[in-house]
Amino acid sequence: MFKLLKLNPTIVKNAGTNLSITKTIPSPLLNKSIRFIHIKTLSTPNENAIKFISTDGELFLDKRGAPSLEIKNTDQELLKHSPLARKIIALCPGVESVMIGDDFVTVNKDELLHWNQITPEVIDILTQHLAKGEESVTDKFHTVKSSGESGYEITFPKFELNEEEQEISDMIDELIQTRIRPAIQDDGGDILYRGFDPKTGTVYLKLQGACKSCSSSEDTLKGGIESMLKHYIEEVENVVQVLDPEEEIALKEFEKLEAKLEKEKQQPK
Repeated sequence: MFKLLKLNPTIVKNAGTNLSITKTIPSPLLNKSIRFIHIKTLSTPNENAIKFISTDGELFLDKRGAPSLEIKNTDQELLKHSPLARKIIALCPGVESVMIGDDFVTVNKDELLHWNQITPEVIDILTQHLAKGEESVTDKFHTVKSSGESGYEITFPKFELNEEEQEISDMIDELIQTRIRPAIQDDGGDILYRGFDPKTGTVYLKLQGACKSCSSSEDTLKGGIESMLKHYIEEVENVVQVLDPEEEIALKEFEKLEAKLEKEKQQPK
């Protein structure tokens, strides 16, 4: 259970490990009217990530079902064009990344930070953001992201597909969008389909948000996603996650540390 700091005026309803927050905020459109903004927090499989959900139909992105946008605290170019992520990271030290979904926001924090230090502030930022009808990202955000100026935009394989192979690729994409993505989003994450290599049967995917850094992400990728794709589409042989350069470096450093510890363990004392 999270320990909430005082939010006024706020009604806090405890429901298991989750919290439902209702804030009463004057509408910017009609001065005499009142809008009720509900933000519900849900735990995720990753203890360092929480999903904040808008439960009144209010959206953080321009349309429902839009691809989620992930912004890291190290990416100054993207932060310039995401007022919402910039405010969360500026006012909540220890937040490592913010993923903005259609009706939810997933916040990833440093493992040394306690949630009670940032949860009330994040809820306040999100309710004010929705009440004012502010944009989460500017029009230039997508241009910067696709141009590679963001500093860690992923470069992934490109494959020339014939008509039959393109049909297989479309089937994979549809299965991901309709069957896999909703389940990933329920856990505070998202998934991007990056391509299909018909020669090896390899599907390239990108996990985002809570699922990316979760300890069970490999199980999700292999035991869940790969098994489902192989079950429905016989051309699929395996699934590979595309990593950001920063993630690749961190993974290599972790592997080096593991090898060093294993070597020291085997040395005679």
